[in-house]
Amino acid sequence: MRTNYFIAFFLLNLSAIKAFSQTDVAQAFSFAEKQTVLMLKEVDSAKIDPDNPALVSPRTLNADGKFVMVPSKDWCSGFFPGELWFLYEYSKDKAWMDLAKKFTANIEVEKTNGITHDMGFKVYNSVGNGYRLIKDPHYKEVIIEAAKTLSTRFNPVVGSIKSWDNRKQWKFPVIIDNMLNLELLFEATRLTGDSTYYKIAVAHANTAMKNHFRADYSSYHVIDYDPETGKVLHKQTHQGYADESAWARGQAWGLYGYTMCYRETHNKVYLQQAENIAKFIFSNPNLPADLVPYWDYNDPAIPKVPRDVSAAAIAASALYELSTYIKNAKDYRSTADKIVATLSKHYQAQAGGSKGFLLLHSTGHKPAGTEIDAPIIYADYYYLEALLRKQHLYKGQPVINRF
Repeated sequence: MRTNYFIAFFLLNLSAIKAFSQTDVAQAFSFAEKQTVLMLKEVDSAKIDPDNPALVSPRTLNADGKFVMVPSKDWCSGFFPGELWFLYEYSKDKAWMDLAKKFTANIEVEKTNGITHDMGFKVYNSVGNGYRLIKDPHYKEVIIEAAKTLSTRFNPVVGSIKSWDNRKQWKFPVIIDNMLNLELLFEATRLTGDSTYYKIAVAHANTAMKNHFRADYSSYHVIDYDPETGKVLHKQTHQGYADESAWARGQAWGLYGYTMCYRETHNKVYLQQAENIAKFIFSNPNLPADLVPYWDYNDPAIPKVPRDVSAAAIAASALYELSTYIKNAKDYRSTADKIVATLSKHYQAQAGGSKGFLLLHSTGHKPAGTEIDAPIIYADYYYLEALLRKQHLYKGQPVINRF
């Protein structure tokens, strides 16, 4: 993004979005607090359902507008507790901390759930944020146990952590989303001094970099491996338009994941990978002027297809961090500012509406016909994270505060 393509692209849109100020950040968090109070009431109502006692976290609204709750085993269960920790981090209000502790406690059981790769999404986004902010020694133990569990899914022959079990069409599937679960492993090494977790994370990142990406640095969604030989059996884009298409959220996962890997390793190969992914996204001719991508960059029906706000929010959060690792940070930070401004001004829910969700128009799994043009909890999570990162940078603080 240090090249002319970036400057030329955004000079065309410079007047479209005004600078997103700290006052706007404050307004966004004020809105988030009010919406979350509303969501908590919806959660209380949903928990009354005697047929679903295990429901612990909100996920989305279905096509009929019904509030959807999920159990702790769902990959999205950790995002709402994480949001509560973000509200506490911003406000320093103990009431948000108490709520964050309450909802985080519901996720801790997942620390020994070895049949899923989503340990980072669930445990790190909830317990991990809690530990970062209040250093509860109990949270430390949960993180370490969760990392041990996740490590059992690593195959040294493949060099990757297995994503899904019990999927007949794949032998050893690995999805690009799995990059986000590596943060838990890096944290476990930091907490224990045991480099085993770190080495697994690095091996997985290296294998993904080798096999998930095309020449233009777009990524496949799923790579299937032979668990006995490590050979690549098949490459596909399960949640995108076609196997050779660029599924928008997958590109954002890659950008975020390799930015995080550079933070944890200082390996410049990961920094270059993140920058190359950013170049693919933000020089893409099918990226709308408002920087909120269509659900897949190669859907031939563009522009008459759904957007994916979640992909924009994930990318914005990643760009704020990425901006701290290069000399010419202005372009990345300016782009992130434009994205969060767009989300706040044009993709927010109506105040008091949407059952307390913050952002509209995300796309979960279009080929399966689920969560299309809907509010989804992870979009809200990365939106708040991006806002916090913006505020930290404005104040001259580290992009990620570790109290």
